[in-house]
Amino acid sequence: MQKFKDVNELVNTLKPDYPVYCIRPDSIKISTQFFKNNFPGKVLYAVKTNPNEEVLKHIISNGIENFDTASINEILLIKNLKPDAHIYFMHTVKSRKDISEAYFNLGIRDFALDTKDELVKILEATNHAKDLTLYIRISISNEHAEIDLSRKFGALSSEALGLVRLCKDHANKIGISFHVGSQCMHKISFTKAISEVGNIIKKTKIIPDIINVGGGFPSIYPDLNPEPLENYLNEIKDSIAKLNLPVTPELICEPGRAIVAESGSTIVKVNLRKKHKLYINDGTYGTLFDAGVPNFILPSRMILNGRIQSKKLTAFNFFGPTCDSMDYMKGPFMLPNNIKEGDYIELGQLGAYGLTFRTKFNGFYSDKIFETADQPIMSLYDASSKVKYLVA
Repeated sequence: MQKFKDVNELVNTLKPDYPVYCIRPDSIKISTQFFKNNFPGKVLYAVKTNPNEEVLKHIISNGIENFDTASINEILLIKNLKPDAHIYFMHTVKSRKDISEAYFNLGIRDFALDTKDELVKILEATNHAKDLTLYIRISISNEHAEIDLSRKFGALSSEALGLVRLCKDHANKIGISFHVGSQCMHKISFTKAISEVGNIIKKTKIIPDIINVGGGFPSIYPDLNPEPLENYLNEIKDSIAKLNLPVTPELICEPGRAIVAESGSTIVKVNLRKKHKLYINDGTYGTLFDAGVPNFILPSRMILNGRIQSKKLTAFNFFGPTCDSMDYMKGPFMLPNNIKEGDYIELGQLGAYGLTFRTKFNGFYSDKIFETADQPIMSLYDASSKVKYLVA
């Protein structure tokens, strides 16, 4: 993979007419080390967030050995890169064929579920194996998350009681898991979820071997400035301690966005300006899905190209290159007022889901990926960037 000192060098060297995706290995190193050093248990990287092989290689090289997967293809991907990885099959709805292949051919022993029917599938597809670790995913409020995941997954508390009892009878180990929602903006969500786990333990008199606090750990965006991640992890530690259990279960977490969001960015070129509308060569059908459907405001900056940038910043919205009017990103994206056709823009925080959601709709697709050694536009791991952008 070709490497550049920074995005300015990349653009001025390549002068690309296509969107360019940038990977920052140093950012991955910082985030993985943070979770390894501060979370009191195992850290599972959520593969769905960014399954790019180069990104995964950097995650693995920085000591992440456990992976949250949702499909056979994700399992195979990790197996190919790290054969001795501990892989968890955490999608709560799986086909019998996939369960059987995961268990008998790929050595998977950890499976998630949220219904009795899924439990039956797992047991039958593994020939009632005695070495399973089963995770009962419970439904909790996602009120503080930017993306609500509670409508699709999770057993209600009343249902979870029976599932915990059933899994206890059939599994080697059991876990209780939850997810506070993607980009969770308040640590109290973890407190409430762990309290619900405590209620299940009291009613069933069963202490799980593992508590999985899931993902949802946030990144930083111009309009989403969460409190330090240390506060989230301290909240988890305190909430577990308040359960006053005679034996403390093993803890696992599944960060995705918080590990990789800052590591990726996309460089786009302006094709046309209509007043405060910029038509760019990537969009919601490319790496900018988060800027469209969930309307994330991505950090943005005009890349130095030899001409003076206006000090006055103007709020722009973007239109992508396809013929679909849904290819629209409301923003606002703050950029120099004199930006025009032919200028380049870097859009940050795209390490999470940017590559995952790309399509080839209308024939607009770019797989040009490079490494840069500069800093991300914004960082939650740098105290100085809480209220301002980092300067590349």
